[in-house]
Amino acid sequence: MRIRRAAAVALVAGTGLAAVTGVGSAAASPAHRPHVVKTLPGDYIAPLQFAVSGRTVAVADSGASALYLVGHPKPIAFGGTPTKNPEASGDLAGVDVEHGRIGYTQSNADHTDTRFTVLHHGKKVLQVSLSRYEKHHNPDGRITYGFTDPSKVSDTCREQMKTAGLDVVYRGQVDSHPYAVAGLRDGSWLVADAGGNDILRISQRGHVSTVAVLPPQTVTIGSELAGRFGVTACIGLRYRFEAVPTDVEVSKGGIWATTLPGGAGGLGSVYRVGWSGWTHRVATGFAEATNLAVSPSGRIYVVQLGQGVFTPTKHGPKLVAALPGAAAVEWANGRLYASTAPAVTGGTGPGHVVVLK
Repeated sequence: MRIRRAAAVALVAGTGLAAVTGVGSAAASPAHRPHVVKTLPGDYIAPLQFAVSGRTVAVADSGASALYLVGHPKPIAFGGTPTKNPEASGDLAGVDVEHGRIGYTQSNADHTDTRFTVLHHGKKVLQVSLSRYEKHHNPDGRITYGFTDPSKVSDTCREQMKTAGLDVVYRGQVDSHPYAVAGLRDGSWLVADAGGNDILRISQRGHVSTVAVLPPQTVTIGSELAGRFGVTACIGLRYRFEAVPTDVEVSKGGIWATTLPGGAGGLGSVYRVGWSGWTHRVATGFAEATNLAVSPSGRIYVVQLGQGVFTPTKHGPKLVAALPGAAAVEWANGRLYASTAPAVTGGTGPGHVVVLK
């Protein structure tokens, strides 16, 4: 499944869905609500991912399909050719900085050529094909998506689903859209592939392996979905949506990921991922969860696209910092950084990277 720059297509109703399991005291409501104290130099179209390491700030501008370093006006790398149609556009999406090296992902328009590249002192020192890995391995190919019990799907529901362009049931398809990157201390890298629904690991020498496949999100089709897509005969049936990981982070040796399973309405989740492949949903109920950060103390911060930065609590997501056009968040240098992309969320003006305090 492809990430849409404007917003995810709302496939299900479920605005009341909100649950947290195992978050603990790290999700307690902050006494102080951070606000913007500084805007870093640089105007961007859609800075949906960025990374901070010391004084280095790398920005992946998906709208321009280009990679920038804050303080340098010219791009240091380019991705696939961007177009006005986000569903048929190449991009440069994920980025991270580790040990002075910059790792980033790029995709062409139809996702048949997706790559992970590492720059060091401005030179390419590694490049691997993630689309080739997806084609040969398709890690989520054994997972069944769609209705949990096809025998309960009426002929009318099937016809309505066909008209809406939605599958009744299907296996994980070959689709690579690398969307987020996390550098590891040993020189390897993690990549969240939103198309493949998995977390990949790329070694220093370019060997690609699967760390984990994110599980499907099972929900009950509600009246909002039925009315929006004309599938009224399917109300009440349960459907497995693809996970669609949108970010990956490493904190205290653990892997964290956000998912945006096909729509808004409280379906976004945060997962803890084990190096052996296990996954555990830590929190859910986020609307359009596009990015996350984890502080050294274990506090989780999640961006709800266009709204701001939230943290999970026992009562659902709680606003930490209102930020119109919010797109991504990072924890670095003892504070929060965030990016804004008004053009993605229906606003006007350029996007920026800001410091919160």
